[in-house]
Amino acid sequence: MRHLYNILFAFFFFLTAPFYFLKMWRRGGWRDGFRQRFGMFGSNVKQALTNRHVVWLHAVSVGEANICTQLIGALEPRIPNAKIVVSTTTTTGMEQLRRRLPRHIETIYYPIDRPRWVDRAIRVISPEAIILVEAEIWPNFLWRASEKKIPLFLVNARMSERSHARYKRFGFLFRPIFAAFTGVGVQNERDAERMRELGCSREGIHVVGNLKFDAARLHERPVIDVEDLLKQLGVKPGSPILLGGSTHAGEEALLADAFLRLRKRFPDLFLILVPRHFERGREVGSELESRKIPFAYRTEIGSNTRHEAGALNCLVVNTTGELRYFYGAASVIFVGKSLTAPGGQNPIEPGAQGKPMVFGPNMQNFESIARAFVSQNGAIQVPDAGAMEKAFEKLLSDPAQCAELGRNALRVVQENQGSIDRTANMILAALHGEEIYVAPAVLPQA
Repeated sequence: MRHLYNILFAFFFFLTAPFYFLKMWRRGGWRDGFRQRFGMFGSNVKQALTNRHVVWLHAVSVGEANICTQLIGALEPRIPNAKIVVSTTTTTGMEQLRRRLPRHIETIYYPIDRPRWVDRAIRVISPEAIILVEAEIWPNFLWRASEKKIPLFLVNARMSERSHARYKRFGFLFRPIFAAFTGVGVQNERDAERMRELGCSREGIHVVGNLKFDAARLHERPVIDVEDLLKQLGVKPGSPILLGGSTHAGEEALLADAFLRLRKRFPDLFLILVPRHFERGREVGSELESRKIPFAYRTEIGSNTRHEAGALNCLVVNTTGELRYFYGAASVIFVGKSLTAPGGQNPIEPGAQGKPMVFGPNMQNFESIARAFVSQNGAIQVPDAGAMEKAFEKLLSDPAQCAELGRNALRVVQENQGSIDRTANMILAALHGEEIYVAPAVLPQA
């Protein structure tokens, strides 16, 4: 079975490699650490890990990297003799890790799932435990780790109906992999049951809630002054701000059209668009130009930038890692990838800012979280773009409702924090051979 998997993987890898290389090239910074993807590490990494007790955490990209930094904060004081290594898959994830983690934490790229490259990486890192953030299941990596009897943990695991069906269909391949996990921290009971069906041991599964509630960082000090930046753009103090966060293709056009109509009633309204992938900035700019909406790119704003009042109507944030700071300045927030594509983006960060938010019908990736916000009057879910515009209009014209929605959203976030500590307890108890007790999470079941 492994032989067949590796044949198929090699075929699809070489077929899709040009596409992924182009994607890395567009994002920039791809040369740095490129060889690590093939399990080849420089002498600096090898020296840093020599004769050390290594704990390896893996965070796929930006969202998982944010969780990783919080989990390390909970683990590190309790394993003072360990050397922590964090891997990621994307250049944007690496940027986040290096920005947020202290320099003594080693950051590397995750190896591509070919036997030789995986084996080389595991031999160099030589971890005593591996912690995967969310369901990042690569068979060769997990097979090799299991053969070397390295304890494996899966944290913040969420199993969608689609993924569950796919893993069950190929159960002959994945059941032994899921059975190899020493501990699995899931977000709710539904995910726990699906993990059991896929082969995870009942004793190893623990419902800890969603780690993204803790990763929201309620009291983090902003690294950019958004209020001052908006002044540079000529936005009048007190002007209402409509923000589209982590938007996907097609949503920027819908937001731009709604914005133009809303400006007739709210003439000082200002639009901020933050595409999920910053390399789409020019594409978003083209949508605005076609509608004659004057705008600026975030990367064009320097310390000496000054625009006349009213000269611009929109800002396109074509950077990474800054979205949460712009959330703090918004009057009303749209959560992206919920209208034109399935999945949805993270509604916790705007909730943690105490801001009123609106999202579309497609919140499958955050189903139970979205339900918690809506059921507790902390967000508005709409079926289509027309209803979205009406929700914006209602909120912009009713500051009291905005404030109430924001307060409720913040309460949902506060009530569901603590998952990081529950997850750290699960990992450390398993490694030390102790009986595990994990306090129940508050979040409603999906």
